[in-house]
Amino acid sequence: MSRQKIIIVDDERVISDSLAVIFEKAGYETRAAYSAEQALEVIARWQPNLAILDVVLPNMSGIDLAILLQSSHPAIAVMLISGHVATAGLITKAAVRGHRFDVHSKPVPIPDFLAHVSKSLAAP
Repeated sequence: MSRQKIIIVDDERVISDSLAVIFEKAGYETRAAYSAEQALEVIARWQPNLAILDVVLPNMSGIDLAILLQSSHPAIAVMLISGHVATAGLITKAAVRGHRFDVHSKPVPIPDFLAHVSKSLAAP
């Protein structure tokens, strides 16, 4: 049986790389990307089951990437993370456009993060 695939997108490389290692050790197949554009390149050739996206990314926000993924790759579950207070405004703008997202505050305790990931991957 193949492992569930997760892409972690965060412009802070240490966060992307660390989460990729943590999820690998938990039994997932992972890839790290450091921008929305790089994530789209990875996704084009490696279809993940879940995308964990930092909200604040250069050029294209994680929210805009999430909206794009929902329309172009609806089978990919999306989870947003953020360490910025300004995220609330971006979430509100997305809601006005008809998109609702839960955002997990960084740092997310690893046991809680693993539970959220498991739940996201189990959802229909």
